[in-house]
Amino acid sequence: MIAVVGHRDLAAGTSLAADLRDLLERRATGASVLVRAGAGLPLVVGRAVREAGRELVVLLPAPAPGAAALPAYDRAAAGELLVLAEHVRLLPYDPADRDASVSADERLIRSCRQVVALWDGSPSDGRDATAHLVAFARARGIPVTVFWPPSAVRRPAALLSGTNGPRSKACPAPPVPSCRG
Repeated sequence: MIAVVGHRDLAAGTSLAADLRDLLERRATGASVLVRAGAGLPLVVGRAVREAGRELVVLLPAPAPGAAALPAYDRAAAGELLVLAEHVRLLPYDPADRDASVSADERLIRSCRQVVALWDGSPSDGRDATAHLVAFARARGIPVTVFWPPSAVRRPAALLSGTNGPRSKACPAPPVPSCRG
């Protein structure tokens, strides 16, 4: 199984689907792809996985005492991902808690044989855990393919209000990058 992680703060209009689909088509034949449910990158990944003829597995937060539901900006995307998915994994974690979400991503990575990281090479900055997740996978001997096509652009930090992972309920929904390459 291939886990896909990466920056969620992609600029509106960033088109990654064709590059991602091509990358997935070159990965191990028949390997399914695992992504944590959410808007932005996870939805682009889900669509590209299905277009590449791969099996999609979606990690969804299971109801847990005191845990928040998926934020509103992630719900429609999670619904589409569930329709695209062949399998759904439930994991008790609070999607409103950044540390819990990073731990969920770590569990996602530990269950896979490969990681594809949509990562521009920047260090972790307190709002984005992509660098941490790449290091986490590499420390466990899990092969990582860093994927950052020329078309990928991140929104400037000044335009972000909150974290790059799960955000507070007051944060606006991130734009969904184009799925058409």
